Amino acid sequence: MSSLPASALARLLGTWNPGTSPAYRELADVVRLLVLDGRVALDTALPSERALSAALGVSRTTVTAAYGHLREQGFLSSGQGSRSRTRIPRTTAAGTMMLRGPLNGNPGRSRQGKAAAVADAPGPGELGLAAPGLAAPEGLIDLAYSSLPASGELVHRAFAAALTELPALLPGFGYDAMGLLPLREAVAARYMAAGVPTTPDQVLVTSGAQHALNIILRALTGRQDKVLVEHPSYPNALDAIRAAGCRAVPVAFAPPHVLQPADASRTGNLATVAWDMQGLKAALVQQRPKMAYVVPDFHNPTGQLMPDSQRRELVKAAAVAGTILVVDETLRELNLDGAPTTPVAAFSPAVVTIGTLSKSHWGGLRTGWIRASGDMIQRFAAARTSLDLGGPVMEQLAAAHLVRALDEPLPARLAGLRENRAVLLELLAGHLPAWETLYPSGGLSAWCRLPGPTSTALTVIAPDFGIRLAAGPRFGIGGAFERYLRVPFTLPPDKLEAAVLALRAAQNRLDAAPQLRRSLKKAPDVAIA
Repeated sequence: MSSLPASALARLLGTWNPGTSPAYRELADVVRLLVLDGRVALDTALPSERALSAALGVSRTTVTAAYGHLREQGFLSSGQGSRSRTRIPRTTAAGTMMLRGPLNGNPGRSRQGKAAAVADAPGPGELGLAAPGLAAPEGLIDLAYSSLPASGELVHRAFAAALTELPALLPGFGYDAMGLLPLREAVAARYMAAGVPTTPDQVLVTSGAQHALNIILRALTGRQDKVLVEHPSYPNALDAIRAAGCRAVPVAFAPPHVLQPADASRTGNLATVAWDMQGLKAALVQQRPKMAYVVPDFHNPTGQLMPDSQRRELVKAAAVAGTILVVDETLRELNLDGAPTTPVAAFSPAVVTIGTLSKSHWGGLRTGWIRASGDMIQRFAAARTSLDLGGPVMEQLAAAHLVRALDEPLPARLAGLRENRAVLLELLAGHLPAWETLYPSGGLSAWCRLPGPTSTALTVIAPDFGIRLAAGPRFGIGGAFERYLRVPFTLPPDKLEAAVLALRAAQNRLDAAPQLRRSLKKAPDVAIA
């Protein structure tokens, strides 16, 4: 169980007391929003009443009343003599409230009675596992996928070249758990050019980034091991961590910084967020997770970029905690603003890096890799054999050509994405001005904060308006991010306009019928990329 110091909670609260309501209620409301937004993780012990009252400069009575109000609402629970822990309430079909703890709660914690057991049991669809292969029905604009079509002629040319090279490999068995040497050499050369000394023996070829993460989890973790994650995080990564039997330790981002008009290229309600290094270091020290999974390069879903100074801090903190740092570089090549950064692996040979061609070239390639120390790669290769015996040879031959010419398609792709990003931000500002959008400096999507907790309801009714969405809680743990929605800008401008107009119409329906927000509680299962 993690704990939140009084100083850290005071920083998250910000200016919480405008004086429009009793102080205890205003304090409770802001803490509740912090929990719902995922900025205070579930099962976190809040500061004692005495410590928080001192940090905020208010009476202890105010904090006691605020905590009591949060318990009544179902957002806090505490046992005899213990500090209050954050929870999220769940409403049953009968309208009664049940408390829900974290999905990865401590199985050893004692429970009192059947009600507590029912409260902690996952409900239908609560695990949020996407049903793979659920493509959007024809006619729907798919906003659940944040991916690009193939880089056309380049991919075709790579496969044509691979076809001429394939006959030379046919006399062999075709199995290679490490991956074909030409592809590993090309990947190693790419890291060398980026300032990360790498040999082919430090590269393991995988069938995409998701496959790479599953191999890493199988090799490095056991059931009930803790894995630190950013909050929000990539849904399929969270699913993989759950499926491995591990317990995710979520760490929220720092409070958003609202951009002034002069800071943004377009008008609109734009903001940025930064990694909460104090929170990350505290979680590493307190929880001692076996592994940490982070996306520092155009984080999915927020589109934010971690600066080099924070990368150094994170590497050092992970080393002190004895935590293996796994860095997902899936979106690293999609640097829309050209901000210079150093690969995290350049700061420590202990870093494990995941890479892929899925976002820069095409998801259909299903080719990725793991870059790590030679000894670690051998562990991954041994663990892999229980999953598969190697990747398709033809795809690896083609991928070797694509990696050698990795920069060739990027200028045109980045130019198109910049245009799409500008179009989306302008459309959101014009048609949904109450939405607050994080400015994505790279990647493929924007992370939007909604004016109310309506993400699931929007997702449920979205097909009525011709779009498919991925609900905000799919990017979090335990029901967080009901006020958020990821909107990709991978579609052409005319499709983006149609999608935003559909979002506006769906939002209008919810605004006109507030009861829908309470009745639409279960988002449909959709595959997310």
